[in-house]
Amino acid sequence: MKIIEGGICAAQGFKANGIHCGIRKNKSKRDLSLIYSDVKCSAAAVYTTNLVKGAPIAVTKQNIADGYAQAVICNSGNANTCNANGVEIAQQMCELVAEKLSVSASDVVVASTGVIGEILDITPIREGIPALVEGLGDNSEYAAEGIMTTDTVKKEIAVSFEIDGKECRMGGIAKGSGMIHPNMATMLVFITTDCAVAPEMLQKALSSDIQDTFNMTSVDGDTSTNDMVTILANGKAGNTIIDKDDDNFKAFMKALNTVTVYLCRNIAADGEGATKLVECRVEGATSKEQAKIAAKSVICSSLVKAAMFGSDANWGRVLCALGYGVKDLDPTKVDVSFKSAKGEIPVCVNGAGVPFSEEIAKEILLEKEIEILVSLGDGEYSATAWGCDLTYDYVRINGDYRT
Repeated sequence: MKIIEGGICAAQGFKANGIHCGIRKNKSKRDLSLIYSDVKCSAAAVYTTNLVKGAPIAVTKQNIADGYAQAVICNSGNANTCNANGVEIAQQMCELVAEKLSVSASDVVVASTGVIGEILDITPIREGIPALVEGLGDNSEYAAEGIMTTDTVKKEIAVSFEIDGKECRMGGIAKGSGMIHPNMATMLVFITTDCAVAPEMLQKALSSDIQDTFNMTSVDGDTSTNDMVTILANGKAGNTIIDKDDDNFKAFMKALNTVTVYLCRNIAADGEGATKLVECRVEGATSKEQAKIAAKSVICSSLVKAAMFGSDANWGRVLCALGYGVKDLDPTKVDVSFKSAKGEIPVCVNGAGVPFSEEIAKEILLEKEIEILVSLGDGEYSATAWGCDLTYDYVRINGDYRT
C-alpha cells in the first residue's frame, strides 16, 4: 500500500467539483461540492448520535437504505438543521443533482454544514448545479474546499492497495475544525474507492473502523448535529467482490484505516484556533474500553489542552483527567511522558513526579505535534486519541461564528 495523489478522484470512475454558488457571502470561498461515480456504488454511512440532527441526515439514511448510491452533494455555509422545510430542501438538492446527472434521486447522498437554525435557500443551489456538473473532473481539491467552514486547510488523501492481484484505490476528503467530539463518526467525511465490496461488508468495515479513528478525535467536546462519514465503492478495480470477512477484507480494512487516521490527524491539527496536534497514546490498560476512555479523557481535558498551548509540562493535569475519566484506575501505577520531534521526557512514574528539566520539557512541547504517552501499568490493551491545544482564538472564532 502506498500514498498517491488524486484524493477522492484517485479511484477509477470518480469525478468531483466544487464551486461558489452564493450560499456564502464571501465569493472567494467555494460552498457547493459534488462527487460522482459513472456507475452505481455500494454505499455505507455512519451518522451523528446527537438527537438534534440535520435534515440531510434523514434524507441520506432513506436514500442509501438499500446499500447503494452514485453521487454526493454537499453545501457549506448553512447546516440545514432545525428548519421546518429542511427535509424538503435536502430532497430538492438530491432531485436537482439527479436530473442533471441522469441518475435516481434516491441514489444521491446529501449533506450540509454551517450555521444551525437558518433557512437554506434552494435558489443559489439550483442555479449552481449546472456549472457544478459541467465542471466535474479530477477536482478533488475543489470538492474539499467546497465543504470547508472554519477549516483553514483542505483535508484529502488517497492510497493504492492490492486485492486479488488488482490495484485498488481509495481516497477521502473531510471537513472539520470545530464542534468536534463525535460518538459515531465526525464532521463530514467522504470516501471513495474502486474496490468491489458488498454493501453489508462496506458498512461493517466503516462501522468498525470509526471506533478507533473518528470516535477517538476531539477538538472541543461538542458533537455536531450534522456529522456524517460516507463511503462509496464502485467496483471498477475488477477485484473479486469482498463479501465475507477474509484476508481481502482485512487488506481493505487496512487501506480504510490509513485514510481515516490521516484525516483524523488533519482534523485535530486544524481545530479552531489550534496551534498544535496533540496525540495521546495509552498502553497497559486492562481492556480496550479502559484504554480508549483514558486516551480520550486526556485529549478532552480543557486544562491539558491549555497546558499544551502554553508548552507547560503540567503532568498533574494528565493524572487528573485520568482520575475522573477512568474506572478501576490504580494511580500508583501510572507513568506519563511528553514526546515530540525534539525528544521524549518522563515526567511521572508510578503516579508520582520525577525530576526533569523544565527547559527541555518546554522545548519538546513547543513543537507543532505533541505526544502524551501514558502507561496504566495494569494490562495489555492500548488506544490512541487525537486532539489539539486550546487557544484564545477558539473563543474569538466561536464568539461571533454566526454574526
